[in-house]
Amino acid sequence: MTNKQGLVLQAVAVGRDYRQGETLLPVLSDLNLTVSAGEKVAVVGVSGSGKTTLLNLLGGLDDPTRGSVTVCSQDWKGLDASRRAKWRNRHVGFVYQFHHLLGEFSALENVALPCLIGGASVAESRRRASELLAQVGLGDRLQHKPAELSGGERQRVAIARALVTSPSVVLMDEPTGNLDPHTAAVIMELLLALNSQLSISFVIVTHDPAIAARMDRTVKLLDGQLLALETEVV
Repeated sequence: MTNKQGLVLQAVAVGRDYRQGETLLPVLSDLNLTVSAGEKVAVVGVSGSGKTTLLNLLGGLDDPTRGSVTVCSQDWKGLDASRRAKWRNRHVGFVYQFHHLLGEFSALENVALPCLIGGASVAESRRRASELLAQVGLGDRLQHKPAELSGGERQRVAIARALVTSPSVVLMDEPTGNLDPHTAAVIMELLLALNSQLSISFVIVTHDPAIAARMDRTVKLLDGQLLALETEVV
């Protein structure tokens, strides 16, 4: 489900302040962003510029002090905690620098979990998880637990988990930042292939100019606002 303009995500005049004692610390100010269906957007910026804060706002994990964030035409602020969790489960996937897999669960169980939370049957959840794991090259590792997988394999499981509910957009925070260069390149190619096959939008926070250059466009977070950049980031 997208709106009539084909937008899956929109942030309008977003501001986010934090209070530290008597001091008000503005992190984001009058920030605007739109992401279309299937679009790949890189977000770059120095450490501490608010990139993770931005992802949390886009994914409905935090609320802006000002402005609005909508996913598939639904403003996060219009949803209570239960409805917000359901909307997030349906429309938003997350991939982090560290995989955040559940260590006691197998790869199959980790990937199936979002489907189960979304109300799918055990059989359907396991079927979807098996298909996604095969798609990311782990069809023979379904029963392996995270400790039995390499770093690259764990990140593949995390990617499959993010995609298993066929979300509208996947938000990624340095998804290859904890990997060696070769594995990072392999994971990047996998992400690009999945984006092409599934037409799911990606918003990727990255410090890597090579990753940013592979996106459809790049925006830079500077002084709390997003500035459009050329495809190549210096």
